[in-house]
Amino acid sequence: MGSYFSLNWLFQRASKATCRTALSEQASLESAVKEVGDNLKGESTADLALVFASTDYASDLPRLLPLLKARLKARHWLGCAGGGVIGTRSDLITSEVERKPALSVTLLNLPGAVLHPFAINTNSLPDLDGPSHDWQQWVGSDPLTTNSMLLLVDPTTRSINDLISGLDYAYPSVPTIGGIAGPHNAAHGSLFFGDQVVDGAVGCTFGGEWFLESVVAQGCKPIGPVFAIERVQKNVLIELSHEESRDSPVAFLQRVLADLTERERDLVRHSLFLGVECKDLVIGGTGSPKAQAGFLVRNLIGVDPNNGAVAVAEQMRVGQNVQFQLREADASRQEAFQLLRAALDRTDQPPVFGLLMACLGRGESLYGVKNGDVAIARELIQEVPIAGAFCNGEIGSVGGATHVHGYTACWGLLRHISSIEDSSKNFH
Repeated sequence: MGSYFSLNWLFQRASKATCRTALSEQASLESAVKEVGDNLKGESTADLALVFASTDYASDLPRLLPLLKARLKARHWLGCAGGGVIGTRSDLITSEVERKPALSVTLLNLPGAVLHPFAINTNSLPDLDGPSHDWQQWVGSDPLTTNSMLLLVDPTTRSINDLISGLDYAYPSVPTIGGIAGPHNAAHGSLFFGDQVVDGAVGCTFGGEWFLESVVAQGCKPIGPVFAIERVQKNVLIELSHEESRDSPVAFLQRVLADLTERERDLVRHSLFLGVECKDLVIGGTGSPKAQAGFLVRNLIGVDPNNGAVAVAEQMRVGQNVQFQLREADASRQEAFQLLRAALDRTDQPPVFGLLMACLGRGESLYGVKNGDVAIARELIQEVPIAGAFCNGEIGSVGGATHVHGYTACWGLLRHISSIEDSSKNFH
């Protein structure tokens, strides 16, 4: 089913902005395209079409964009395949469609926008030690006119962290939102650009009068005290300290577990993570005036039983703080609600569109019910279309730097600059 949203609450130039969206759960790609096309058909040409398709259609994906372009009009086409699809129907009901075929298409008309879609070959990156201008030329977007960035990465791409670091280097303080697309066994990539299926990375920079505000909800609650790192080798924690005590990470963890409830100890078996300190982590999303030290949640890779060391999916340094974290549905729900509410409370004007890139480990497996993350958003923004995908890794900016996250919901709230009082800087 499709829907049409008139955004008449925006200021003069933005009052003509529109977001048309459709979602189909048809089993065949042709039937899904027909349903979406029938609901979105019209004479106007969209500025940007965002397309998210289930990997259930993997073998047919090269036909997807040509089929859509035969029915719909848009200047730029961009999207990816996902392990699940998020989309909004005509009745304003947004669904997280997991483990079954689905196609979500969003058509955006954004007067005053400066959009620069890009597709980049990631086999050879510009030098991180070279001039930032090399990266800017590679992407093709002027940093002076870039307010924010949507970034989608193929799961076969190597050096994803170097790619993200390079883009942060080229576009400092520019919020970035996106994800790593879903893997599949077909002999082509997972990204959509123009009328092609590609690999590497694709994206779009937003400039002019529009920007994407990044809100990252990690979905964990801290357990135990904050520890200081005393000894570490790259990503392997060897010794921690707390107050006057120094010991191995495993020894400290055993003390933390002793203070947990029986239910929490049961969750630890499959939901234990480590929070690694990020000094400038922004609580409440980009644009918040409140900044404080926070933690980026990272996977625990393994334990050395001989010395109690712990390997973590993040390189760390001596003096940095860490804290054990437990992934839990109630904590995830509360955090997502608070972060979204803080972002939305900064202005009385809702966003045009909500992009949601969520981890495959969220959804029903985390919340125990369908539509967990979108239900949280619907408590706050009832009439804003939401679309996106379940990712193999989520990309979101916190504290002025972009990271690849896990088990996270990364939101991109599409806003007109006039909705923020200090529009020149607040969204950075």
